[in-house]
Amino acid sequence: MSSSDLRYPVGNFEARNKITSDERRALIGMIADAPRNLRGAVANLNERQLDTPYRDGGWTVRQVAHHVPDSHLNAYTRLKLALTEDEPTIKPYEEARWAELADSRETPIEVSLTLLDSLTTRWVTLLNSMTENDFARKFRHPDHGAVDVDWLVQMYGWHSRHHVAHITSLRARNGW
Repeated sequence: MSSSDLRYPVGNFEARNKITSDERRALIGMIADAPRNLRGAVANLNERQLDTPYRDGGWTVRQVAHHVPDSHLNAYTRLKLALTEDEPTIKPYEEARWAELADSRETPIEVSLTLLDSLTTRWVTLLNSMTENDFARKFRHPDHGAVDVDWLVQMYGWHSRHHVAHITSLRARNGW
């Protein structure tokens, strides 16, 4: 699915109440592919290109490249909380403000690409070890209420494609 709205190039996130084990495996595959896809999206970009917003008022490519592991780290932590506590309440974070911090504006993107590689290896190993009951475990998100781990897998299958598409669609529009 694609969208003409530059904010949502793969469409808006829409979770389903129930997914099959095959759909879950495909979503985990999307999470597993995120590091390779993000590396491909930013390959051979120069500093000027990395500092180009993907849309008017949007983050730069550099900020997007740093945001993905920030967000996936939060999701991995939420998963571990859901697996080890009874319906924990998680803490959201101000992602737009995180993107303005020096580490998101100044750190070479290779640092975050390497972080995403390592994080994803651990995250996917954990996801692949889980049972049906594990995916039904819940956590409480202040913005979304009680959600289960399958919701998290759906969100991050989408998220893994969403930000890569910000970069690849910018590259296509600019002929990079």
